[in-house]
Amino acid sequence: MNAVLKDATILIEKEDIIDFSFPKGDVLDSNEKRLEREDRIKRGMRLGNNMKRKVKIIFEDTEGLKKVETTIWGFTDKNVILKKTTIIPIRRIHEVKFY
Repeated sequence: MNAVLKDATILIEKEDIIDFSFPKGDVLDSNEKRLEREDRIKRGMRLGNNMKRKVKIIFEDTEGLKKVETTIWGFTDKNVILKKTTIIPIRRIHEVKFY
C-alpha cells in the first residue's frame, strides 16, 4: 500500500457500512493485484474463523477511502461478508491487512 492510501483513509465502524454507496468499477487495475486481494481475503477469513483475529480492510465508496477493523465471516465471488450480514463489494477493496 502506498502512503497516499494510508494517510487518506477514515476509520469507520462496520455498522456504518450499510449507509455507504459503492461505484461499479474496480479500484485495482490489474488481474495480478485482484488475485492477491482475493488471497488476502481468504486468509483474513481463515484468521477470523479459526483464531478470532481481526483484519483491517481499506476500501473506497463514493465519498472516498475508508478503513474498518473487523472479522471477515465469509465471502462470495462479489462481496466480503462481515458480522450481521454487512457486506463490502470486493471490487471496492484496496487492501486487506493483518495484525
